[in-house]
Amino acid sequence: MESTAVTAMPLAEARGVTRDFHSGGGLVHALRGIHLRIQPGEFIALRGRSGSGKTTLLNILIGLDNPTEGQVLILGRDLAKMGEAERARLRRESIGMMFQNAHLFPSLTAQENVEIPLRLAHTPSAQRTQQAREALEQVGLSKRTHHRGLELSGGEQQRVALARALAHRPRFIVADEPTGNLDSLTGRAITDLLRDICHQLRLGLLVATHDQVVVAAADHIVQIQDGRIIA
Repeated sequence: MESTAVTAMPLAEARGVTRDFHSGGGLVHALRGIHLRIQPGEFIALRGRSGSGKTTLLNILIGLDNPTEGQVLILGRDLAKMGEAERARLRRESIGMMFQNAHLFPSLTAQENVEIPLRLAHTPSAQRTQQAREALEQVGLSKRTHHRGLELSGGEQQRVALARALAHRPRFIVADEPTGNLDSLTGRAITDLLRDICHQLRLGLLVATHDQVVVAAADHIVQIQDGRIIA
């Protein structure tokens, strides 16, 4: 289902996106004519079976892959007109990313893990520290700032991953099965946190998921099957 919001320019937009792969001597149609918009403050759940095209669509929307046909706009800018360096800069500045695994460095503190993308963006030290601490406070971990990754529970690790996605103050967040490795209670807490931050900060949020808790919390549900949006 495509968002009906028209009051603001979409943060991200796919227009007729198709993605084909050659595999085993044949052609695989991973995506077929996808139209999708992500608006400010909108939480979209992208659901579908494994192999339906969810991850391919996420990768195309953040510029890690290119469509075979169609157009992708990020903040009104056409990704096809950007080089790789410009796309990378756009991700560093405007897009937050979360995955099924938190991918923390276990020997680093929560704050140090959150600072990693800020370091890559050459953010000055004092500003980096401030933004990392603000992000950890947003996810309820201000008291765990100096705990190392291996000292954190699974839910806390995923909160650090969310803080890391928020630290550079992105316009929207893309998450691939962020509750997939969590128990149901912790998964619900992470889902509620994602929803609340999305609405409070007016971020766009697109979550690929099998989790019914995530689906129930979303503002809109997009069902993808065999590379097509069917609802």
